[in-house]
Amino acid sequence: MQKSLKILVVRFSSIGDIVLSSPIVRCLKQELSAEVHFITKDIYKIIVQNNPYIDKVYSINSSTNEILDSLKNEKYNYLIDLHKNLRSSKLRTVADNYLSYNKQNFKKFLLVKFGVDMLSNKHTVDRYYDSIKPLGIKQDGEGLDFFLDEKDKVDISIYNSEYVSFAIGGTHFTKVLPTDKIIKICNNQDKQVILVGGKEDYLRGERIAAQCDNVINTCGHFTINQSAYIVKNSKYLITHDTGMMHIASAFKMKIISVFGGTDPRLGFTPYLPNQNNKIIQIENLKCRPCHRHGKSKCPKGHFKCMKDIDVSLFK
Repeated sequence: MQKSLKILVVRFSSIGDIVLSSPIVRCLKQELSAEVHFITKDIYKIIVQNNPYIDKVYSINSSTNEILDSLKNEKYNYLIDLHKNLRSSKLRTVADNYLSYNKQNFKKFLLVKFGVDMLSNKHTVDRYYDSIKPLGIKQDGEGLDFFLDEKDKVDISIYNSEYVSFAIGGTHFTKVLPTDKIIKICNNQDKQVILVGGKEDYLRGERIAAQCDNVINTCGHFTINQSAYIVKNSKYLITHDTGMMHIASAFKMKIISVFGGTDPRLGFTPYLPNQNNKIIQIENLKCRPCHRHGKSKCPKGHFKCMKDIDVSLFK
């Protein structure tokens, strides 16, 4: 009997990128019956710990040297590098074979710097799939995965039977709507709105809730998985270009996403979207995208990509 392959998948960060890697580990397990290990950062281990297609999770704080000896002892047949940076490339020695994906960084640079769009309009997940074609893997069309367990459940009976979730955070300023816009969007909803986010979003959530009669702020109160449980049980999610957008995509639910300084052409829209999804953005604004990840302030000073968003579209 032929021994099954032993494969290490690498994606250190961030939440959304890790969720986007979920179809890869599923197909490796289902199509190859491989033993699949995954490495990420300590703070993101919660994202993959419930995934039944992953046999073992390794995590690091800051350096791969923390676990390099343990990885070498695993004697992997393949390392699949879905992060592809200097840190991940140092792991080449832990496996017999190395596969990585095409980040298209130069083409992204051309779009951001000069507005020249040479991207293939290919989603990041599809480029992840390209990296494992040498293994004979075929796309299964099942979309993303995100798994919750019993400890991730929270008491949602305290909310209205139908509510909308709103992920108000974002890793960079240019990815986040101004607070006054969020308040108007919430006040336009005909359902209760539950704000979800991290501790860093708590104070802004309080300011929003203070200006709205239909808003409950849960930012900072729950883990990412518990917030995902709240989102999963909502009527739909309103979100910036964030990790929670991709988690909601795994739930096959309706998502209203808004893109400001980033751009859907960069390949990070909801994957295999629900037919009722909406992507809201200011079209034909020459300064978009200002960065592939977002920036700490608007480079032009006007922030039109978010300030000019029509709040009536969020329904």
